[in-house]
Amino acid sequence: MISFHNVTKKYGPHLVLDSVKFDIESNEFVVLTGASGSGKSTVIALLIGAEKPTHGSVEVDGMYVSEMEQVTLQLFRRKIGVVYQDYKLLGKKTVFENVAFAMEVCNEPDELIHERVPAVLAKVGLLNFQDKFPDQLSGGEKQRLAIARALVHKPRLIIADEPTGNLDDENVKGILHLLKNLHAEGATVLLTTHDPLVRELAHGRSLSLEDGKII
Repeated sequence: MISFHNVTKKYGPHLVLDSVKFDIESNEFVVLTGASGSGKSTVIALLIGAEKPTHGSVEVDGMYVSEMEQVTLQLFRRKIGVVYQDYKLLGKKTVFENVAFAMEVCNEPDELIHERVPAVLAKVGLLNFQDKFPDQLSGGEKQRLAIARALVHKPRLIIADEPTGNLDDENVKGILHLLKNLHAEGATVLLTTHDPLVRELAHGRSLSLEDGKII
């Protein structure tokens, strides 16, 4: 599913990743750990094509991400569900509209939108919140909404970049339970965290970034 082939990433003279090499198989649950600033978010940026490696290559599902043209990259990203720590929700849109928007920008038909959005909201426990706005939700509910939006294209790969960083322990457990359920349904999950509690509760295979290298 994912292969990093001796990936080095520099920002100017600053070395972030140093010949990083790892593989993630289809339907694995992998936890990428490391201190803040260790390069976890750079790994995610390389995976989705937001950054290109200085050296080496990133392969996802047999495709080399850094070599994709922009149109191909946009289509590729629709097959990946990405969840961020800061939610990236649209404040002036309702819960329903936030999820629907991810389909609207892909020109999906209204019939499919009105079929799929309630289904993913039900999956994350937010079906009864669909008319609320993000500022009416708790932190845990906002993260569930971000996950619902990531699920709307039925991705085989879910990338969660520090998704529990702003949550209390109870909500951390809820989000991890949701991610593990998605994994049990067949998704490959890559979760990044600097929190030892998350690593302990996730029970996935662990990779650790330190000084730009996988330990």
